[in-house]
Amino acid sequence: MIDQNTVDRIVETSQANIVDVVSEFVTLRKRGINYLGNCPFHNEKTPSFTVSPHKGIYKCFGCGKGGNAVNFVMDVEQISFIDAIKQLGKKFHIHIEEVELSPEQQQVKNDRESMMAVSGFAQKFFTNQLLKSDEGRSVGLSYLRSRGFRDDIIQKFELGYSPEAKTALTDEALKNSYKLEFLEKAGLTIVRDNYKADRFRGRVIFPIHSISGKPTAFGGRVLKTDKKTAKYLNSPESEIYHKSRILYGIFHAKTEITKKDRCFLVEGYTDVISFHQAGITNVVASSGTALTVDQIRLIARFTPNITIIYDGDPAGIKASLRGIDLVLEQGMNVKVLLLPEGEDPDSFSKSRSAEELQAYITKHEGDFIKFKTGLLLKDAENDPVKRAGLLQDIVKTISVIPDAIVRGEYVKECSALMNVTEQVLYNEIAKLTKKSREEKYRGNTPSIQVPQVPSSPTASPAFTTLNLFEEEEKELIRFMIKYGDIQMVEVEEGKEEEEEEITVGDYILEQLREDELECENPLYNKILKLYEENKKKKGFQAVKFFVSHMEQDVSRLATDLLSKEYPLSKIHQRFGAGDLDEASILDRLVPKVVNELKLKKVKALIDKYRNELKLAEQKEDGEKMIEIMQTMVRLQQLQSLLSKELGDRTIV
Repeated sequence: MIDQNTVDRIVETSQANIVDVVSEFVTLRKRGINYLGNCPFHNEKTPSFTVSPHKGIYKCFGCGKGGNAVNFVMDVEQISFIDAIKQLGKKFHIHIEEVELSPEQQQVKNDRESMMAVSGFAQKFFTNQLLKSDEGRSVGLSYLRSRGFRDDIIQKFELGYSPEAKTALTDEALKNSYKLEFLEKAGLTIVRDNYKADRFRGRVIFPIHSISGKPTAFGGRVLKTDKKTAKYLNSPESEIYHKSRILYGIFHAKTEITKKDRCFLVEGYTDVISFHQAGITNVVASSGTALTVDQIRLIARFTPNITIIYDGDPAGIKASLRGIDLVLEQGMNVKVLLLPEGEDPDSFSKSRSAEELQAYITKHEGDFIKFKTGLLLKDAENDPVKRAGLLQDIVKTISVIPDAIVRGEYVKECSALMNVTEQVLYNEIAKLTKKSREEKYRGNTPSIQVPQVPSSPTASPAFTTLNLFEEEEKELIRFMIKYGDIQMVEVEEGKEEEEEEITVGDYILEQLREDELECENPLYNKILKLYEENKKKKGFQAVKFFVSHMEQDVSRLATDLLSKEYPLSKIHQRFGAGDLDEASILDRLVPKVVNELKLKKVKALIDKYRNELKLAEQKEDGEKMIEIMQTMVRLQQLQSLLSKELGDRTIV
C-alpha cells in the first residue's frame, strides 16, 4: 500500500507539470496561458483539447473528457489509479513509500494475490493443455478450429482446454506448491469433505480477463451432448471475480472503444471472438447475464456510445429490453441492431469482412424507439388496450433519459410512429416524473425551519432527470470547490457595523446543516462531506484538493466546473451580478444561491402537501386536513420570507 504522503507528493508534482505529462501523448501548442492540441480520446481535425498549467487540469470540449494529470494517465494508458501513481512517481523520480498493512489488511491482500496467482497458473495450464497435449489438440483445438477460429485468435484470447481427468488441474497446481484453499476460493476446484474435483474438466476454456488483462475467472463449454450437463459453466463469484462488474473482452477492446468512440455489446464469448477475427475489436459481451449498471458504467469509462446487437430470437430480445432502459438511465447514447433471422453475431461475422460487417451495422442499426415499437407493435396489432400499454411502456423508457434535448427528440419520433400527439406524450412523462418525485418526498414531516427534502435512497448521477434543484446545487458546489477556503464577509442582520469572517465553504455547510438540507445529487453531498472532513488540515486549498483528489468522480466534477471561467448566467443575471468579478462579490452571490435553493425546496414541499390535502379531502379526514393546512401555513410564511430576501421574487 502506497503511503498517502507519497501519493499527495506525486499528485502535486504531476499537477504542477501537467503539460509535461500530456506532451508525451499529445502535441501541444501554446495559446495564451493554456495549451491546445488534438484530443487523444476521440478523432478530431480541429483541436478542442485544452491543458491549463495554471489550474493543473485538462479538458476536451469535443468529447467532454477532463481531469487532472493522474486522470489523464489513467485514461490514455487504461490503467488503475495506483499504476498511474507508480508511473508518474517513476517519471518525476519520486521514491514510492509503502505503508505497513494491519494483519487483517495483509491477510486480505495475501488471499487476493494468492487467488490471482492460482488463476494465472490455471490459465497457463489450460492453454498448454489445448495446444500441446494429445487430448487437448484432438478434442479442444479440433472443436475450436471446426468453429472457424484461427490459431492467432485462439492465442490472443488465451483459450484453453481442461482435461477429462478428475483432478488434472488440481494435482498439477498442488505439485507446483499452490494451496487447495485458494484453488477452491477461486472456483477452480470443488471440495466436499474428502471429495475434490476440477470444476471445468472436459471443457473448452474461455478465460475472463480483468480490465488490466489478468485472468480472474473462466467459462467452460462442454463438448459432449448430454442433456443433464450444462452447456456452459462459469466460475462462481469470488473475491477477485464479480460477474456483474466485468464484461467479457473488455481488456482486448478498451483501447479500440476509446479510439472509435463506440462499443458493440453482444451476448457470448464466441460472439466477441468472431468479431475480433473479422477485424472489429471494440466489442464486449455480458456473458449471458442480464446487463447491470456496473457493466454499463464500465463501458461509460471509455465511450458514451453503445450499440446492442441482438440475434433474431424475439423471445430473447423481449427479455433483454430492460437492459436498454438501464443504458438510457446512465445517460448513454444507445442504438440497436437486429440481425437477420437465424443469425447470431458469431455466425454473421464469420461470413463477412470487417468492412462489410461495419457497413451492415452502420446501415441497419437504429434508435431504440423504432426498434422497441416495431418489436412490440406486432403483439398489439389493432388492440387499443395493448397499444395503450405499449405506449406507456415506451414513454416510461423515454422518461428515464437524463438529457432533455435527447428526450425531446425521442418524443417527436414516438409521436410519429405511434400516431399520438407530442403533448400527450409530454403529459404522460410529466405524470411519471411527478409520481417519482412524490414517492421520493412521501413520509417527510417538515418543521418550522426549511424542511429537508431528502435524496432518494437509490439516487445516482443519472437520477438528475428528477432533480428540481440541479441548477442551484451545482452552483453551490462550484462555489465550494473554487472558493471553499476563501474568506467571505457576512454582515449580521441589524448590525451592519459588525462583520463576521467566514469561509465560503463553512458558510454553505452552516446554512445547509442549519436547515437539515442535503443535495439531491449524491456526488454533491460527497463534495460537502470531503470539505468538512479536510478543511482543517494544514495547507488545505479547496481547488487543489478537489482537482487532485484520487476519486475520479470528484476530480472530474471539479475539472468540469473549473474548466471554463463562467458565471452560471441565469442565476448571476437574476442577482444583478452583471459582468462583475464574482470573487469580489461572494458575500452577495453565495447567500443568494443558498436562499434560491431553500426557496425551491420550500415550494416543492408546498406542492407536495397541496396534493396530500386533496387526498385528505377525498377521504374526509378532517384531522389530517387541519394538520396539513397548519404545515402549509408555516411553509408559505417561510416562502414569503425567502422571497423577500431574494427581492420579492417567486419561482415559477
